[in-house]
Amino acid sequence: MNIFLTFDYELFFGEITGSVESCMIDPTNNLLEISKKYTVPMTFFVDVGYLIRLETESEKHPILKSDLSKVKVQISEMIACCCDVQLHIHPHWERSYYNGERWVIQTDGCYKLDDFQDDEIKDIVTIYKTYLENLSGKKVHSFRAGGWCIQPFERLKSVFKENGIKYDTSVFPEGHFESEHYYFDFRNTPNQSNYRFEEDVCIENKNGFFTEYPISSLRYSPLFYWRLYILGRLFPSQHKMVGKGTFLSQPGRKKSVLTNFTWNHVSTDGYYSTKLEKSLKTLINSKYTEMVTIGHPKSNTVFSVSKLEIFVRDNHKKHSFFSFNNLP
Repeated sequence: MNIFLTFDYELFFGEITGSVESCMIDPTNNLLEISKKYTVPMTFFVDVGYLIRLETESEKHPILKSDLSKVKVQISEMIACCCDVQLHIHPHWERSYYNGERWVIQTDGCYKLDDFQDDEIKDIVTIYKTYLENLSGKKVHSFRAGGWCIQPFERLKSVFKENGIKYDTSVFPEGHFESEHYYFDFRNTPNQSNYRFEEDVCIENKNGFFTEYPISSLRYSPLFYWRLYILGRLFPSQHKMVGKGTFLSQPGRKKSVLTNFTWNHVSTDGYYSTKLEKSLKTLINSKYTEMVTIGHPKSNTVFSVSKLEIFVRDNHKKHSFFSFNNLP
């Protein structure tokens, strides 16, 4: 099995964003320690819009220069320990700003790329990718959409080709959600480890320019989510997220997962980390060749970092760990 450990490197996007130290720097250092200890690469999908906004806002608010410097240093450390950085876009940073005390996150009508005009999409993708390549000194060819909002892909197709973005990992099979800000529907994706596509991320095209490496997914029971929420309240030192921020609202989702079986991604975040080994065995039994996990440093817990290390320790000699940089 080829295992890809991927992480979205970002703040929170609710009313409270959390700090760069608690959401990104400190929890990522814990992940890099695991990477170095077991010599396994990881891929960090960097929220480049945040870095660009730090650059512009620090001109008015010099206090932000320290945050920008810390992030740049850490990205250099990622690359130095054979980890990978690829493109993650949350375009709401185009309209968010720092008010002197905190980030004011604007998401209405600007949370996903599809909310923008074609020329705006082209500028965002091109500028963000160029910024990350200049920062990392590496070519960028892989993408993950903010909030999994990759659809409709036909609006991104041409600009991705122009920028040499040929790998995507935004899809998690059977996932779907729609709200004021979100839209994704992956209920009809190919049942494969990876597949080529052209116009639609859910439709295989063997001659397509793009390749989808879906985030592995699993059917979760309501009992799983009851445990997740209860443990956070009973044992906060082990199960509370380190990021100390708030998520963008997903109306109706909490009630849905507490009352229905639902599909969600295979994740290293929090209590989700308990499913890593089960997911690996399920994929092997299904003859898959790749396992792609998703995580967010901001959503690390003491418990989840421990479970991730156990997973890596038990599997780094049995299976191959890859980053997206390993793809041709």
